[in-house]
Amino acid sequence: MNRARDWFEQGRYDLQHARNSVAAGDFSWACYAAQQAAEKAVKAVYLTRNLEGWGHVVRTLLEGLTDELPVPESLIEAARRLDLFYIPTRYPNGFPQGKPADFFGASDAERAIADAGQILAFCESKLRP
Repeated sequence: MNRARDWFEQGRYDLQHARNSVAAGDFSWACYAAQQAAEKAVKAVYLTRNLEGWGHVVRTLLEGLTDELPVPESLIEAARRLDLFYIPTRYPNGFPQGKPADFFGASDAERAIADAGQILAFCESKLRP
């Protein structure tokens, strides 16, 4: 059973969670949820091609698809920005002092949501029925 659609739909759900987090003022969590949305959407593309995407670095996952399909450089760049949010948005030891919520603001979250939205749109267009 191919679970590509489940992975993609969870990515879509995570992107909505990111939007909800912005509305609640929880910008660090919005950034992380956006990264997760992109990661799950890209993994859905792997699954739809009967491949396995391992790891959590969205940039590497997208680059791994280039043998299968062309990936625009703008998406690789968006993924690179999102990958910066994987660890420091969640763990206090990502910075010399303070909690993650002290370091991420609305502009970070809005950019992350926009980047993830572009990646989800690309991935949705590559899902096979």
